[in-house]
Amino acid sequence: MPRIAYVNGRYVAHAQARVHIEDRGYQFADGVYEVCEVARGFIVDMPRHLARLKRSLKELSIAWPVSEGVLPMLLREVVRRNHVVNGLVYVQVTRGVASREFVFPAAGTRSALVITARKADPAAAAKRVETGIKVVTVPENRWDRVDIKSTGLLPNVLAKQKAKEAGAQEAWFVDIDGTVKEGGSSNAWIITRDGVLVTRPAEHGILRGITRTTLFDVAAKLGLKIEERGFSVAEAKAAREAFISSATTIAMPVVEIDGAPIANGHPGSMTLSLRQAFFDIAEKSPA
Repeated sequence: MPRIAYVNGRYVAHAQARVHIEDRGYQFADGVYEVCEVARGFIVDMPRHLARLKRSLKELSIAWPVSEGVLPMLLREVVRRNHVVNGLVYVQVTRGVASREFVFPAAGTRSALVITARKADPAAAAKRVETGIKVVTVPENRWDRVDIKSTGLLPNVLAKQKAKEAGAQEAWFVDIDGTVKEGGSSNAWIITRDGVLVTRPAEHGILRGITRTTLFDVAAKLGLKIEERGFSVAEAKAAREAFISSATTIAMPVVEIDGAPIANGHPGSMTLSLRQAFFDIAEKSPA
């Protein structure tokens, strides 16, 4: 059973309260993760996040580190001990500790679990929403199974670093045909001149974002139409609005792509409406 220990100024849940040098997550990125938003004392969309974690574990043949019923209790306890009212809780599962061999370790090797939580400032997020964010585009160079929320994120790291160096806050991966896939840590959306929300289908080539899924519910409540289809960089630049979605950004307006302003270069009203309605419609689990 994982222990909860105080490490580097924060409570964490971990089998040994430290990362072993031969943890396969450390040496091979052989693991998966999830990030849940914590808002107003609730863990947002936790059942959906844990369902996606279950799928990722199954796709990579990694065993559950604890029973499925225990994991939500551990998330809540780590959030509580860190006094997180607004922030995030992070859960990571790796294939475990074994000698460094590429093949899977021997049957019975226990998977390793880490859970951390940290606070965030809602006022800082609200200030960013007021101005929106800038995006740069980068060529798609990731592996084919981005539908699995793997810890192997080096291409994402490099893409987001490129964005930072360009004065932007996110990078969008683009296929060879010019179609936008998704962001380095978010799903990509546009809103057409006719007020239709457009995002790429999640069956292949992108991660089925949990916030993305909940935004479908939000759009339905607001009476907004969604089209799941690809869109080009050119279409995005000509759109009425653009935004990204993730557990840590919800719906964040995009005001510039590769230096080109979107519409009037300010956050759009439809994106702001989606963001405002999100918390009331999302599933909330008391922390």
